[in-house]
Amino acid sequence: MRQIDVNSDLGEGFGPYRIAPDAELMPLITSANIACGGHAGDPEVMCETIALAMENSVRIGAHVGFPDRIGFGRRQIPMTHRELELMTVTQVGALQAVARLRGMTLSHFNFHGALGNLSFSDAEVAKTVLRAVKALDPTLTFIGLPDTEATRAADAIGLPVIRSFLADRGYSAPGRLAPRGSDGALISDPAAVRERVAETLATGRLRLTTGRTVAIEVDSVLVHSDTPNALTLAHAIRAGIVDSGCSIGPFAKLSRLSPLEFGDIERGRPS
Repeated sequence: MRQIDVNSDLGEGFGPYRIAPDAELMPLITSANIACGGHAGDPEVMCETIALAMENSVRIGAHVGFPDRIGFGRRQIPMTHRELELMTVTQVGALQAVARLRGMTLSHFNFHGALGNLSFSDAEVAKTVLRAVKALDPTLTFIGLPDTEATRAADAIGLPVIRSFLADRGYSAPGRLAPRGSDGALISDPAAVRERVAETLATGRLRLTTGRTVAIEVDSVLVHSDTPNALTLAHAIRAGIVDSGCSIGPFAKLSRLSPLEFGDIERGRPS
């Protein structure tokens, strides 16, 4: 039976503020993407979220976003490639340090909001942030949308990739989320989310906002923790996975052999 991971972006509070039911969501997922000080999160929140993951035997990873707490990382911040590189390793490294203090290691990483969208569409940004993570820790798995510059970049340099499906978001094209505020961009009805997950996993095809369907690979389904009915949607996603004939469980640990470096790819020869 095919096994599907359930991942969620957690630890997105800071100081005394908490914006999501992390403690209630943690038992419903298998991989936690923890904010690490950019769009949200701080050392105390990171430590608290790691402890929740330990209690529930959930894998942990870094959720990297633009340093924009006021905009919750959903605004694109102009940065040089050097700044993007340093921002990425600083955030991942911070979570690694807190995890190590608590006897845990990271298994994966992903990108949040505007940074994620930029990495999906901009090949040079994707190369920059993915190479930065690989330089820091080449064992980390990238959880990202399939058919994007980011997943292509990760594949190219040999980082393991888990292809994630955002069940509560509309897609305008393969690898492209419909802009927030547009028709069909947000799907909040639990019954619709459950049906969408079941259909996509069972058929291997994703229904776009246009009504057209396209092929899609899915290894994991995302639960947005900051959605007002996140707990209900998490149960709907789990039910949809079961409806499709799949089981729920953490993603398989993958590896890549003989990865190519970007310079060699551009010159057309293997490393």
